[in-house]
Amino acid sequence: MTDTPHSGCRAGCGACCIAPSISSPIPGMPQGKPAGTRCVQLDDNNLCRLFGDPRRPRVCLAFNFDADLCGSSRSEALQRIEELEQLT
Repeated sequence: MTDTPHSGCRAGCGACCIAPSISSPIPGMPQGKPAGTRCVQLDDNNLCRLFGDPRRPRVCLAFNFDADLCGSSRSEALQRIEELEQLT
């Protein structure tokens, strides 16, 4: 996901906030988060509460929508990001 609201991200997807591990601190998750764990900053609509907030981790700022990675649905995005996570 990027800092611009029109990044191409699927509204309410949240796959990049669930599937990958994040090693840097996140407000509410000072040790980061393991892969497959829902970020505490992901709201009930699968939108980031820290979007546009300077406390948002740098790694999250670097996540951009990519049709090849995100596929055509949220479930495809979760599966593909999980697969990448396992390879790294």
